[in-house]
This record gives sequence, structure tokens and C-alpha cells, in this order.
Amino acid sequence: MKAMGIIFANDGTIGSLTEKRTMASLPFGGRYRHVDFALSNLSAAGIRHVGIITRHSYQSLMNHIGSGEEWGMELEEGGLEFLTPYAMSRTDNYRGKLESLYSAMNFLEYGKEDEYVIMIDSAILSNIDLKDVLAAHIASGKPLTVVTKEGIANGSKQLDLALKLDEKGKIADMAVDYVAPADYVASMDIFVLSKKWLAKQVKEHIAHALYHMDRDLVLGLWHNDPNSINVYQFKGLAMYNESVEEYFQNSLALAEKKVRDDLFHYNHPVFTKVRDRVPSYYGEECEIDDCIVADGCMLDGKAKNSVLFRQVTLEAGADVENCVIMNDTVVGENSLLKCVILDKDVLVRPGSKLIGTPSNPIIIRRGEVV
Repeated sequence: MKAMGIIFANDGTIGSLTEKRTMASLPFGGRYRHVDFALSNLSAAGIRHVGIITRHSYQSLMNHIGSGEEWGMELEEGGLEFLTPYAMSRTDNYRGKLESLYSAMNFLEYGKEDEYVIMIDSAILSNIDLKDVLAAHIASGKPLTVVTKEGIANGSKQLDLALKLDEKGKIADMAVDYVAPADYVASMDIFVLSKKWLAKQVKEHIAHALYHMDRDLVLGLWHNDPNSINVYQFKGLAMYNESVEEYFQNSLALAEKKVRDDLFHYNHPVFTKVRDRVPSYYGEECEIDDCIVADGCMLDGKAKNSVLFRQVTLEAGADVENCVIMNDTVVGENSLLKCVILDKDVLVRPGSKLIGTPSNPIIIRRGEVV
């Protein structure tokens, strides 16, 4: 059975980190972008017909994906396509995924050979076997499958879609935008649907001024027929980067080998755009402990439990701990940084001191001098 993929690039924001870029193009793990995980999951499942729905700030995303060669996809009709910005409402406000799907109806209905649609968001990272998910969806005989993850609901995090399952794995309760207790499972914002059924539902919902995927389609479907939704429970690692704190903590967690293995090698490799850089240079006095270090870095200072992206410079005497430092950033001599996120092309002057907390890291915007 053939399937097509749809990636939502803009769903989710985390402060200044997504002011001028989509969630899909947010850097992660030293050399990756969020979209790499969705594209790699789809590619590993043999899905080559993929649409990326984006609303704004998508230039860096397009630059990163390029022709799609790294993921075995071609940027052309019938392959990988960017679905350009749309404005359905008179106020030009985004009102939900169903509206965005309606604006991309030509793409959704293109290709008679595709029977199913796999929809993925960009804020939740995983290494999931979508072949297995698709097979489970087909075997269920139900119109919709939602992929879930246990251990995310904790009584304090608000979930877009929360489900409570009974002993047989059937849905006993479902809620939207809910601070769910720990006995609920969280949606991973991965859905599998019949293409014809989805197209019909989108048209019907839009005609009745219903625009939201979780509230109007999924929750509405469950209320009408509690047995109409299949639940696929993912057992691997899922990283929810839906807040600055989550992004920060998940980035630092990559220092643990088990986390890296689960995210990058659990089912298949994660591919990204190839950038040729020289190997990183480690000076005689540098001290690098429990760090993710990309290529092209110049390291003469100290770094502990941090993520250093490509071409980061730590000058002599610089002391960095629990930090995420993105591409082409320079940390000056004798600077002290703790719990800081430095976006691209930042210059930290010599002798500067920036100290945040694990729950509230300091963020320095791209290109700033501090």
C-alpha cells in the first residue's frame, strides 16, 4: 500500500528561537534541523511523495532541504513539494490544520496510486518505523490512527491531544489542550488516514467552519463513534520540543549515549544536509567534557555538558557549561556562560558573564553582540 506524507512546518513556536524561522528549521543536536527527523522517517518507510506545508519564515527551511537529495527525494511535482503560504480567513490568521489541508487540496488529491496519508508535525522528534505504523493502521480497519507516547503526561504539561486507554488499549477518554495526569498518553502529532477519507473530511469540516485537526476532526470522530480511532503506542524515544525549557533539556540530554542511540539509530539513520567542514580543533589548554561537538569548531576554552554546533569558537579562558551554542558563534576570552542558548552568528565579548537556569535559560538572538 502506497502512502504520501505531509509535514507541518510552522505548527508550534518557542520564543525568539522561532521568530524568524519555522519550527521545522530549528537547529538541533549540533548539525540537524527538526525537519530532518520527519523526512528521514518518511524516507525510511519508502515514502517519496511528501508535501511540506509552511506559512511564513520558510527561507531557511528551503535552503536547508535544497533538492531533497540527502533524503532520497527530489524537489518536483510528484516528489518533495513545498506547499506555499495561504490565507483562507479574511484576517489572514491561521485557524488550524484542516484549513491548511484545504488550501493544499490539489496536492492532497494528486496521485491516484497513494491510498494513505501520514501527517507529521515538526515539534516532536523521534526515530519511528512508519512502515509498522502504516501496517497497524491498515490492519485496524479504522479510518484514523493516532500515534501516542506514554510518560509525557505529568499533570503539569498541557497536551495538544491527550488520551486515556483502558486495559485493552482502547480509548476511554480523550481531551484537547488538556493538562493531563500521568495515566494519560500524549499524541505525537503523527496521524495515518485514508487519503480519500481525509479529503472528504477536510471539505466537510471547512464547509461547517471547523478548522482544527485535534478538536474538530479527531475528538469529533471519537465522540460520534468511540471505536473509530486506532491507537499506535510508540515505545521508542520521543522528544517534545514544545517549549524553550523542553528544547534546552532535550538538547543537553544528547550527551547520554542511550539517548543518542534511541534518537539517531533506533530504526534507521537520520539524514541532514551535507556541509563540508574541516575537523574541529582542540587547543592544548582546552577542556571538553560530555559535549556534542560538530565539525569546524575552534576550541581553546572549556565546555561541559553542552552542544556546540558547526564552526563555534571558544577563545582561551572561555568557560561554558550547560549551553547550546549554534553555528558560527564566537565566545570571547575569559567569558562565563551557564544555561545559555546562543543562536547563530552571536559574538560574546571577552569577559562577559551570562548565567541562566535550567528552567529559564538565557536566549541570545541570532547575530547579536553581547
